[in-house]
Amino acid sequence: MTTTTPAGPGPAADSSPATSKAPGTDNRPGRLLAVVLTAQFMALLDVFIVNVAVPTIGSELHASGAGMQLVVAGYSISYAVLLITGARLGDLLGHRRVHLAGLALFTAASLACGLARGTGELIAFRLVQGAGAAVMIPQVLSLIQRHFTGEGRARALGAYSAVVATGAAAGQVLGGVLVSADLFGTGWRPVFLVNVPVGLVLLAVGHRVLPRDAPGAVERSRGLDLSGLVLLGAAVSLLTVPLVLGQEEGWPLWSWLSLGAAAILFTLFCLYESRLARRGGAPLISPRVLRHPGMGLAVFRLLAVMAVNAGFLFTLTLHVQGGLGYSALRAGLTFAPTAVVFGLVGLTWRDWPAALQGVLIPAGFAIAAVSVAGVGAVLKGGGDGGFWLYVAFAGMGTGLALGFSPTLTRALATVRPEDAADASGLLATVTQLGQLIGVAAFGTLFLNRLESLGAPGAYTSADALLMCTYALAATATSGAVSGLVRRRR
Repeated sequence: MTTTTPAGPGPAADSSPATSKAPGTDNRPGRLLAVVLTAQFMALLDVFIVNVAVPTIGSELHASGAGMQLVVAGYSISYAVLLITGARLGDLLGHRRVHLAGLALFTAASLACGLARGTGELIAFRLVQGAGAAVMIPQVLSLIQRHFTGEGRARALGAYSAVVATGAAAGQVLGGVLVSADLFGTGWRPVFLVNVPVGLVLLAVGHRVLPRDAPGAVERSRGLDLSGLVLLGAAVSLLTVPLVLGQEEGWPLWSWLSLGAAAILFTLFCLYESRLARRGGAPLISPRVLRHPGMGLAVFRLLAVMAVNAGFLFTLTLHVQGGLGYSALRAGLTFAPTAVVFGLVGLTWRDWPAALQGVLIPAGFAIAAVSVAGVGAVLKGGGDGGFWLYVAFAGMGTGLALGFSPTLTRALATVRPEDAADASGLLATVTQLGQLIGVAAFGTLFLNRLESLGAPGAYTSADALLMCTYALAATATSGAVSGLVRRRR
């Protein structure tokens, strides 16, 4: 494995330094970072915050199992499909303007979700909420890339990684707290309404803090690549829909046909984009980004670490609520140690000794593999794990943070500012797809092990979890050894 030392950008990066000040804005780096990362955290919470509220939502709205799947998945589907488009819109219209527009749409949709009176309304508003997040989130990385340089950029990317890393676990925790609190008798609705005051504050502060930057002439000339957008949107849709609904529907024929069609469309998308670039056109994703040193390895590792993270959270939630009978509050708080350690490591890994920097990523994956196997072992037989469970949780937080944060930081630290939107859209999409794949793959494995529950010799929830932790450990191990291929080359 080789590592890339984060470096400051070239001269192009200095065209919009963090210290420049446009009329009517206060773009001091700390305030800018606080605003965009708070928005990032809020959007990430909504991927997972609904998980522990699903039983309450289903009971109150009399929703079917498929309807509840769509309440959870609708957000992720529109989010994943539109992320790269959101990144390009930032280039065309300005990152400040597009970020604030996405934030406004996300906040309005959150209010609508909290006031929804039926399952159909809630699903529709979740789709809109995901679209708002997809427009808003890619601008976060683009703003960091364009308004931070050198060591400041590397630290900002580290903070970004920590926020992304802890968002999933924090969503589970906050969801459990809000549902159990039953504020003013509103049940599940605060899991959506909590976004409204936060979103309004961010809109007010963002208008003052975010720098006013107009897209450059080169970016304006690139256009939107509508054909590429259609191909990519169709491919991502065909991939994500069966991933989130396949288990609920029993993996019917259409789900497998959809996955096959997604592979074909992804291939066609890559061929079309390459041909468009050769003709001097404006592809949706710049080939320079895909050819960037280490980008392919970073994509694989981000897919692996987010699949392990999401699969671990999802299957453990099923076990502690279904197998151990935990309340929503206790189930949510179960993930607090992992979230806290994840965030601390994500923020501090750059300050660790230089001798360790070259091995942090494979070591992180290895620690995650051992820790997730340990979780399954200490919960084996239906016990609560005791002290050693929290040790394993701390190991998971450490390992996942080291697998994620350095990978993302090093992949983005040397990307040219003009490629920031493409790189941020690509890696944000990969992160989201990794979460979807993790929930679908490991959730399916867990649930399939429970299908014969009640029959002689049936698997228990703890047995199903143990099998999943072995599979999660194998996936983490693949991340640890993935750099060996590049080293041999």
